[in-house]
Amino acid sequence: MTDKAVAMLILSLLILVLAAACVLAVRGVRADVAAEEPLIVPEALFAPESLEGVLCAQLMDGEITRRQYLRSMAGIAARDEERHPLTVPGYDD
Repeated sequence: MTDKAVAMLILSLLILVLAAACVLAVRGVRADVAAEEPLIVPEALFAPESLEGVLCAQLMDGEITRRQYLRSMAGIAARDEERHPLTVPGYDD
């Protein structure tokens, strides 16, 4: 090998080592920042958006019993049936 080829090889290896060191340093800084700042998730993100969701949350929290939940869901189903009855196309009574 010539002197120029050896010099190019050394410079190429040096650049690779420096690039790897920079990548590892940035990863370490990002990991430190992520570890220091806890993830803040707003409670509103998990808030129920429907009556069924509210009832489910109350059941899971122990605010209502299973029987109360079933009774409420039956009432919701009856109300929905009255307001928006389901009809099957092509089926005549």
